[in-house]
Amino acid sequence: HVQLVESGGGSVQPGGSLTLTCTYSHEFKAMGWFRQAPGKGHEAVAEITTDGSIDYIDSVKGRFTISKDNAKNTLYPQMTNLKLEDSAMYYCAADPRELAVVAGTPLADHWGQGTQVTVS
Repeated sequence: HVQLVESGGGSVQPGGSLTLTCTYSHEFKAMGWFRQAPGKGHEAVAEITTDGSIDYIDSVKGRFTISKDNAKNTLYPQMTNLKLEDSAMYYCAADPRELAVVAGTPLADHWGQGTQVTVS
């Protein structure tokens, strides 16, 4: 049974920082984070693969850093210089192939329960 458990969400002022944590029971090729703001579709925010490849959506490049500690089975996005538009529910996700959003549908085999990030 695959488990992904997020923590670390909360409220922060614009320009502030937060680090989310996702503890996982199994490692997959592709792991990362989706987010969904109220009234909007999902975005694949950041992805890290077992071969070391890292991808970010353009809107968070230079501000978010994703990393993974396999010894602790923990995935992190460090988020800095947060903006109002970063407010969303953030979901940890994992897939044996890749994380993607196709025709508005987020694709990943495994999901966490989500953690709220509010920038205001």
